[in-house]
Amino acid sequence: MRRLRISLLTLAMLAGAGGAQAQSVQTSAAPDSVAVTVYRAPNRDADTKINLGWLGGYALITETRTITIPAGRAVIRFEGVASGILPESAIVTGLPAGVREKNLDGELLSAASLYSRGYARPVTLRRTRDGKTVEERAVIRSGPEGSAIVETARGFEVLNCGPTEDAIAYDGVPAGLSAKPTLSVETESPQGGTATVTLSYLAWGFDWQANYVATLHPGAAAADLFAWVTLASTDMTSFADAQTMVVAGKVNRTTGRTSNPYEAADTFEFRCYLKEPVSVQGIVDFAPPPPPPPPAPMAMRAEAIVVTGSRMRKVVQEDLGDLKAYRVPEPTTVAAKSQKQVALLAKDAVPVRIVYVADFYPDQATTPRIELRAVNKADKGLGLPLPAGPVALFERHGKRELLIGESATDDKAVGEDVEIKFQEASNVTLELRNVKNEPKGRQFEAVVRNANPFAIRFEGDFEIGDDRVRKASARLGKKDGRSLWAVTVPANGSATLRYTLSAPR
Repeated sequence: MRRLRISLLTLAMLAGAGGAQAQSVQTSAAPDSVAVTVYRAPNRDADTKINLGWLGGYALITETRTITIPAGRAVIRFEGVASGILPESAIVTGLPAGVREKNLDGELLSAASLYSRGYARPVTLRRTRDGKTVEERAVIRSGPEGSAIVETARGFEVLNCGPTEDAIAYDGVPAGLSAKPTLSVETESPQGGTATVTLSYLAWGFDWQANYVATLHPGAAAADLFAWVTLASTDMTSFADAQTMVVAGKVNRTTGRTSNPYEAADTFEFRCYLKEPVSVQGIVDFAPPPPPPPPAPMAMRAEAIVVTGSRMRKVVQEDLGDLKAYRVPEPTTVAAKSQKQVALLAKDAVPVRIVYVADFYPDQATTPRIELRAVNKADKGLGLPLPAGPVALFERHGKRELLIGESATDDKAVGEDVEIKFQEASNVTLELRNVKNEPKGRQFEAVVRNANPFAIRFEGDFEIGDDRVRKASARLGKKDGRSLWAVTVPANGSATLRYTLSAPR
């Protein structure tokens, strides 16, 4: 029992409705130039990795093409558009008389569409047995569902059900199928000529994020900051040397990510059905094979990462309404079914502070955690827009750099404070005790202990109504309207705060 399996990558979309009435068809094989603006998946948090199996973002593709426009009614075919194109979003500008009709056809160049279009047409059979291949002519006599029946000089036969391994070779690609994803528009122009047009459209199957690497200097008073922009695409089309932008923030869209049938390979199978081989008027059939295994998940091809330090330039921030756009300074290729990284920024010796932070509540306090803080201003070593994304924190130990924590940051504009929260500290502890109860409140004692061989900065943030914290043994500051205990704890030392928490009113 065998079956014939033919797998071809789904490759084509093109117009069919208007083509039959058009006097001529002109094809634009590729754009002269292209710009790709990638929008981040709106529901993915900064600390959530890109899902390479289902990208929730999208892109605005803007192509410039030089085309020949025939006089009268004609179809202009734009080959090489994104396979995830949303045709309803497509806009073509620059045509002399505009667009009469815009079409997209779901018929694909695949094993199934080739076989279906080949019905009642001659093909070449390649039959292999014992290492020898013989070719003969045949005519397709069945549809793509079930057994593949052809007619040869001997009569009707079911492919791949005999002692040979069978394959089909087609004489050509039938009309209406294309080797590239294609959008077509119907035009009607009073006269022919050449025009430079702009084609813009939205497409699913893209996403991006920023990835930061911060390396602390000895003493943790400064850090070297490097960042990548990670671009991901599951689209079948590559956009070479594209002017690339990424947009931070959440764009309100009424429709979500939809399935793109062009992202996966189309598997076409011919099966045999009867348990025992029989011959009826020359038709031979066999029992059905077991169901095929499920297809493997689509693999992403990782592109090489090439960075030339001498050519690195700062990302350019541009305002886009309430959003922030970041222009990649040099053209880059947004490759098909791939993930790549381009340099976003590099800053050496950025002034930072490592602070140990805990939150105080009425009856308890959290374990101190590590926070990396900086000020996003030019005179503080930064002064750049910082898109949201994961942060990896390293520390130098001799000649090596060791990872000490991973976290994430939200979008930070120029002038904002940057506070990145990492894991709980192991060498800094906090003990909070209720030492006395009184009619009008309770007395607490908080002790911070520092086991590091160097002094540390500690901050206790009171998540309590400001009017309830009274009689503190140290002066409390303010942060975001809340009381704050800020203290320097000496190396291998401790610090103590006593305060009264009044009863709630």
